[in-house]
Amino acid sequence: MADLRFALNLLLLLLFLPSISAEKLNVKECEKLGFSGLALCSDCNAFADYVKDEELVSDCRKCCTEDSDDSMSKISYSGALIEVCMRKLVFYPEVVGFIEEEKDQFPSIKVQYAFNSPPKLIMLDGDGQHKETIRIDNWKREHIRQFLKEKVKPTSSAI
Repeated sequence: MADLRFALNLLLLLLFLPSISAEKLNVKECEKLGFSGLALCSDCNAFADYVKDEELVSDCRKCCTEDSDDSMSKISYSGALIEVCMRKLVFYPEVVGFIEEEKDQFPSIKVQYAFNSPPKLIMLDGDGQHKETIRIDNWKREHIRQFLKEKVKPTSSAI
């Protein structure tokens, strides 16, 4: 009898698991996961091409909104700021690695130190105005690099 009950519970769990993983998270939960800026689900699909972490991609999809037919799925920016607290850098070795070894590949990316700020990308338009903020606390440096390659337009000096 206990085996039958266990099998039934397992079957119910498997039936409802897809609906649980497809749930949407609220803005605060998404910000804690670092997805305050990835608004379109097509961005999550592009993100999945570069990030081979199913849990991270699943979190992205829980925080995205469906693309409308007239929306631009390939939003790009003229530049970005990497903002982080200098004192907290020791806790983010992936961000440090990117700043020290790979940032120079992106002439339109600047580093800005702000007291008590978690690591984040502040995406900029052509006028240098802030358009989107994306937390990168848990990102690996190769994910930062790939995201910037896709989202930041190359400058004329980089061509």
